[in-house]
Amino acid sequence: MAEPRISSSIDGKLAEEFAVPSHVEEVKEKMTAFAAFHAAAGRRVVLITSGGTKVPLESRTVRFLDNFSSGRRGAASAEYFMDSGYAVVFLHRHRSLYPYARMFLSMNMLDALQFRDLDGAPGSSGEVLVDQRVLPNIGRVLKRYHEVKEGKLLLPVEFSTLSEYLHLLKAAAQALSTIGAKAMFYLAAAVSDFYIPASEMPEHKIQSSNGPLQLSMKMVPKILSPLVKDWAPQAFVTSFKLETDASILLDKARRALDTYRHQAVVANVLDSRRGYVVVVTPDAQAELLLSEDDVKNEVEIEERIVANLTSAHDKFVSEQAG
Repeated sequence: MAEPRISSSIDGKLAEEFAVPSHVEEVKEKMTAFAAFHAAAGRRVVLITSGGTKVPLESRTVRFLDNFSSGRRGAASAEYFMDSGYAVVFLHRHRSLYPYARMFLSMNMLDALQFRDLDGAPGSSGEVLVDQRVLPNIGRVLKRYHEVKEGKLLLPVEFSTLSEYLHLLKAAAQALSTIGAKAMFYLAAAVSDFYIPASEMPEHKIQSSNGPLQLSMKMVPKILSPLVKDWAPQAFVTSFKLETDASILLDKARRALDTYRHQAVVANVLDSRRGYVVVVTPDAQAELLLSEDDVKNEVEIEERIVANLTSAHDKFVSEQAG
């Protein structure tokens, strides 16, 4: 008897154990239209996942599990992909870093703004001026952001919880499958490995008066398998592997490629992830490293990652066409 398809099992789990966002079909239609529009214009489309996932401990959520991810890599990469001619579906965690705006998030915006009262009348709206010494490069960044908006190159899609992420990623994969090899998946989000099924979650806030908290959590189903095999089988798929132990990193990256049969893994170690990564493919691996001069010149490792992957995607599209 044939073994059951992995995708069917995961589809069942998604439906039963992860709450479906009410807007998922509406978002799927937008992503499908976005992909078709840009493919018709000769562009490739990349789906970037960015930020961490929130795992609720209660249905009416007060407490949740989270991780350290700020979405920096995804937001930076989105900019470099658009500079390389791609349109971007940006599936990002609510309040994580956002393309272009990310550069100024650590600053107090009010310190960069000055109010000029034009007529002195009470309630006058006046005008607001920007101090570009406080916001360096704001003119260049703002100009590029408006070019992106006018070109409709960026489609942002927000998620917050793990459930939202899983359902929206499936919808995105199915939407981008319509453009075949022109689609790339850049799965940079830091997704939880553990969750509590909706059916087992307490409805109300867990009371500390009940004593020490003990949790039993299930493993999150591996979405990469159905994405590669069923939801978007012609797309170029890149996953990310982050470890704290460098000695196991490359072996785990290669095992992921063997298991899921996708095109690339970006492997990095927590402490050095902003200056060194290894892009592992089935037949090669490329070390990407920022020099001291690169760091002084504010070069970002994401620029190197995107350049490597767009080149690999070129080759992949040519092979698929052949």
